[in-house]
Amino acid sequence: MAALLLLLVPPVGLLAALAFLARPRGARVPLKGRHVLITGGSSGIGLSMATAAAREGARVSILARNAARLEDARAAIRAATGQDVGVLAADVRDAAAVARAMEEAGPVDVLVCNQGVFVPQELEKQDMEEVKWMVDINLMGTFHLVKAALPGMKARARETGLPGSIAMMSSQAGQVGVYGYTAYSASKFALRGMGEALQHEVIGDNIRVSLIFPPDTETPGFEEGKFFTSPLAMAALYMHFVSDNILWLIPEHKRRPELTNIIAGSSGGMKADDVAKKALAGIKSGRFIVPCNFEGAMLAVATAGLSPQSSPLMAFIEVIGVGIMRFAALCFQWNWFSIIENYYAKNKKHG
Repeated sequence: MAALLLLLVPPVGLLAALAFLARPRGARVPLKGRHVLITGGSSGIGLSMATAAAREGARVSILARNAARLEDARAAIRAATGQDVGVLAADVRDAAAVARAMEEAGPVDVLVCNQGVFVPQELEKQDMEEVKWMVDINLMGTFHLVKAALPGMKARARETGLPGSIAMMSSQAGQVGVYGYTAYSASKFALRGMGEALQHEVIGDNIRVSLIFPPDTETPGFEEGKFFTSPLAMAALYMHFVSDNILWLIPEHKRRPELTNIIAGSSGGMKADDVAKKALAGIKSGRFIVPCNFEGAMLAVATAGLSPQSSPLMAFIEVIGVGIMRFAALCFQWNWFSIIENYYAKNKKHG
């Protein structure tokens, strides 16, 4: 269909049509003088985003579970920017605690749901408590935050006449499933559906939804060699190591299944400050899909589907690029399945 459309419509005409069709309409979401609340804000991407937003003159609040680390983050932001920030200690799995924290913080203009945890393992071997733990934090925690923040956000948008923003930190593992990421990918893919439906629900209130898809990101806990045998022990200590959307309990190359390392281990990572910069730029431009690197931009085209698109230019790239990207995706899948088949054939032979 896309190829037929390109044959029938000149590029200029196609761009004009896409400018009419692109929805929701583009909007700038200013940060200066507005209340920006960032979860997972005590380290990693969350801390980098909070620091950058404070530099732009936003009134920043950061939410995490560990009060001591929140105070350390507050001091770091104050030293870097000269601005003070609000700190809120709450477990995002606890809806009542999140509601109390939101009431304490006051109405929010920009909500960044950046909390998340990650434990890679094949589903057959993974304890269901670990699966539930990831889903509760990565997905249900986002529901709790958005649910608690929405009434105040709608009121602020009416009062100021400026668009609000709800940003959800997904992952490139929320765009494509990879061996060993079954539970994690499920929790991050779910944010896509939540975001698409939510954008329909809140566009009438002048609120934009953004989904951010970072790759593996260098974090304070990336080189840690810690191992916890109990999910409850991990839960108790996760705020020590959580940075963006990934919890590095032990170095990923050591914890990930061998096949996962073979398939995904060559993917390049990013620094937290660089991801934060891309994320804030996407939020301020009101983009629904916010990739963080070239690989992410290609994934965004390949997985565009029925997602909202406010940019006619990006819509044009998606229309002309989707066929090529689908072919590339099939090549990647062929390679991955070949790796899996060869791995099991080799292990069976040696077994």
